[in-house]
Amino acid sequence: MHNQKGMPLFHITKRKALPWYGAWLIRGAAILMALVVCAVVTTALTGENPIEIYKTIWKGAFGTQRKIWILGQNIAILLCVSLAVTPAFKMHFWNVGGEGQILIGGLATAACMILLGDKLPNWLLILTMVAASCLAGAIWGAIPAFFKAKWNTNETLFTLMMNYVATQLVAFFVILWEVPKGAGKIGIINQSTEAGWLPVIGGYKYLLNILVVAVITILMHFYLSRSKHGYEIAVVGESERTARYIGIKVEKVIIRTMILSGAICGIAGLLLVGGTDHTITTTISGGRGFTAVMVSWLAKFNPLIMVFTSFLLVFLSRGASEISTSFGLNHSFGDILTGIILFFIIGSEFFISYKLSIRKSGKKEA
Repeated sequence: MHNQKGMPLFHITKRKALPWYGAWLIRGAAILMALVVCAVVTTALTGENPIEIYKTIWKGAFGTQRKIWILGQNIAILLCVSLAVTPAFKMHFWNVGGEGQILIGGLATAACMILLGDKLPNWLLILTMVAASCLAGAIWGAIPAFFKAKWNTNETLFTLMMNYVATQLVAFFVILWEVPKGAGKIGIINQSTEAGWLPVIGGYKYLLNILVVAVITILMHFYLSRSKHGYEIAVVGESERTARYIGIKVEKVIIRTMILSGAICGIAGLLLVGGTDHTITTTISGGRGFTAVMVSWLAKFNPLIMVFTSFLLVFLSRGASEISTSFGLNHSFGDILTGIILFFIIGSEFFISYKLSIRKSGKKEA
């Protein structure tokens, strides 16, 4: 027995596992609180009606059919990158190199379009682009994995540095292939022939990208939850010592998993270059390699839940852009609102895992 004198007022304890509806109730309450705070901040800083701000956010995502398709496309690409990094994260290999793996996959796609566009039939060119983008991304993922497996290098720094290398490689080839010379950019590749452009389904430019990522999502769900490889990834993530004890070759799992991660990031580069933008720039990945970290973490590495977390982040981003346009505000204001909402959502994860108790004075405990 001892008294509470000198003990802290607040006491944090780990919760027992909450049922799924309890966890989502906490997340829903966090979002509502975030909207209230956003309303207060909006009124205080701009004098605008917060209801109009929220209507504008909705309009930015769903205002027109074209905006809805752009929303779907952005969700698909972010989800694709999130699915790519998730196997590595589940293995506790912190792959923050998604940006570089997207860029290198996109660069391989652009190279095929530029160098082989007039030499191969379109169907064979597209197959070559798919193979090249996957191979380039896989190599970019395998390099840090090999060094981690052999010499236990820091994968966070290694993959981060690989981003810079990929960016400079893209910058070099943009100047090499620039059209016209001195323009500093490639422009639309094969604009007259459309060689290497991914097919448009039903007249909808972004539908193919969405369908491809939907298939990858389902496959990744079964890969992580039902396959032998998925089991090995989970065991290595829990404890490398246990994995080795039961006969799992940890080094092989690390390299294999990062090859998969890089290849799927390469597909994201393919979809961006061959499917929508039809060009390559150093900024084509748009920070998705880093945003994907948040998507994967919020979804607890569950590919199906990542669909919703990807939607949330893209929805907020589109809404923030619309606020800036409609109200003539600095784009940073929209980012402030997005940051507030994300802060509450991420904070809610703490309260799902832990509970905060207030100690009562004079209470005895054993």
